[in-house]
Amino acid sequence: MLRGKDLILATKKYAVEIRRESWFHLGITLLLFVVTYTGAILPSGPLVQLPFSILAGLMSVRFFIIYHDYLHKSILQDSLLARIIFTGFGLFILAPVSIWKRSHDYHHAHNSKLYTTSIGSYPVVTKKEFLAANRTERNIYLFIRHPLTITFGYVFVFLWGMCLRTLIRSGLKKHVDCLFALIFHFGLGFLIWYLFGFFSFILGFLLPAMISNALGAYLFYAQHNFPGVIFRKKDEWSYTDAALLSSSFMHMNQFMHWCTGNIGYHHIHHLNARIPFYKLPQVYHDIPELQKPRSTSLAPKDILACLRLKVWDPDTQKMVGMKEIMQKQ
Repeated sequence: MLRGKDLILATKKYAVEIRRESWFHLGITLLLFVVTYTGAILPSGPLVQLPFSILAGLMSVRFFIIYHDYLHKSILQDSLLARIIFTGFGLFILAPVSIWKRSHDYHHAHNSKLYTTSIGSYPVVTKKEFLAANRTERNIYLFIRHPLTITFGYVFVFLWGMCLRTLIRSGLKKHVDCLFALIFHFGLGFLIWYLFGFFSFILGFLLPAMISNALGAYLFYAQHNFPGVIFRKKDEWSYTDAALLSSSFMHMNQFMHWCTGNIGYHHIHHLNARIPFYKLPQVYHDIPELQKPRSTSLAPKDILACLRLKVWDPDTQKMVGMKEIMQKQ
């Protein structure tokens, strides 16, 4: 049975892109991205524009996962055209290259490690730390993890977290592309409003952004905040366990797996981030040790089960909700 380093080495042969396949997936996604946004923007009535708007949001999620793979250096490196496309998309989606790559690389290196999870991920504290915190600290912590904060990921995760907060904390010199993202994103929104009207702005700009960023924010949350997840102190932490015990497999239908770029195979992605997204299902089926991961789904009961989790309880070795936090004080 493969474990630890041997399991990582077993995935190495899959961490080689097929260049034509990478371009195929990017080309199809880019085409559908343009078509769905065009259908959502052009004034043709809500019965036509609304379905296109929803599909545009889903195409943004798929495009984001391909962008995310590019920044992991798993696809389309050394291509000027790919660099232009992905840099532009990062600005459009309010996740510019400099801040997304820095925070996400940190997340991969520290996933499920107590006390260092707040950079590039949702913060996690222990039950003892939460109870010792003052009221303001508790409220801030709970706000960051609140279902409405995740639902309005467009505002709190991307607009504020990725761009405005980064500019305030780090300044223009280090993350000038965050300013470019704000200008580009809202400039495009204003142009749509000016040329096609308020209704097209809502359905062709605002709603797709809300859908894609809400789904993206929730996926990122549920991939590391689910019943059965394990968190470890630094001296007890291992990279392989962080992938297999602290990164979920998310059950979805084939359409949603496609729309989310196979990011539901998240335990495999964390085991080896150089595997292109289109190879993740193959790795899952080829390596038995990866076929019984800790999992969740997009079913309402599983979403609620993930969202109720608040802090890590070292005594029970599990994430717990407010009821468990406040009892026996």
